[in-house]
Amino acid sequence: MKKDIIVIVGPTGVGKTKVSIELAKRLDAEIINGDSVSIYKRLDIGSAKPTPEEREGIIHHLFDIKDIDEEYSVYDYQKDGRKIIDELEKNNKQIIIVGGTGLYIKALLYDYRFTEGTKYDEYNDLSNEEILTKINEFDQDINIHPNNRQRLVRTLNKIENNEKINSNKDQALYNIKVIGLTTNRDLLYERINKRVEIMFTNGLLEEVNSLKEYYSKSKILNNAIGYKEFVPYFNNECSLNEVKEEIKKNTRHYAKRQYTFFNNQFNTNWYDVNFNDINATIEEIYCDIIK
Repeated sequence: MKKDIIVIVGPTGVGKTKVSIELAKRLDAEIINGDSVSIYKRLDIGSAKPTPEEREGIIHHLFDIKDIDEEYSVYDYQKDGRKIIDELEKNNKQIIIVGGTGLYIKALLYDYRFTEGTKYDEYNDLSNEEILTKINEFDQDINIHPNNRQRLVRTLNKIENNEKINSNKDQALYNIKVIGLTTNRDLLYERINKRVEIMFTNGLLEEVNSLKEYYSKSKILNNAIGYKEFVPYFNNECSLNEVKEEIKKNTRHYAKRQYTFFNNQFNTNWYDVNFNDINATIEEIYCDIIK
């Protein structure tokens, strides 16, 4: 009998990495990355990628598999991720998927059908209004509410790929348990702001400077939060402090969109994280998993 796949989701900064690793140790599991930026080599600090020390010997899949000047779509992720799932299930291995890129995780686990060679994008660099503007440039008769981001993204992808995406997106292909980590908004935003400060302390500027020559040919650097904000800084259009504040703002907005996606697209079991005693939260989740 196949084991349920454990899926750990939630907004950025809520503690998914810590929880996933502790659960992996208890369950003898391997972890599959569900973050679209951590797929790339050299994007370490800005993506909050777990360090080798933080991974504590747990096997992690789909981290650091692409160079930053390579493109990697949700279709590529789906193919690679399903191969890993199939192999781990053959060996009766417990699987934990962890990350905040909802579209990638949904496409991996549900009946999303993509055509090879096409590209799919979450458009994290665009607001809902900007996506709608692009859609209306193509067809003024398309009527989508500006708050319905999932439909906006899906429609713009269809337009830019000039194709119909065939899917039964609400049919899961695996037995899954979706664990959502949450906290109150003020605390989350405080943690996000603090994490950005720590990123700069840990050398985010130095990391980005080492990648500067790749910006002209790297899609991920120009779209990923934590990296795209440096473009005007390189052009002497803003200060480093303004870059920092823009990363904080964009990360907070992204966290709101993550909540919306995980609430609407998954049957998520939410857990309020106790940051004063993270082990208590881990114990609660673990007990629920093994019931």
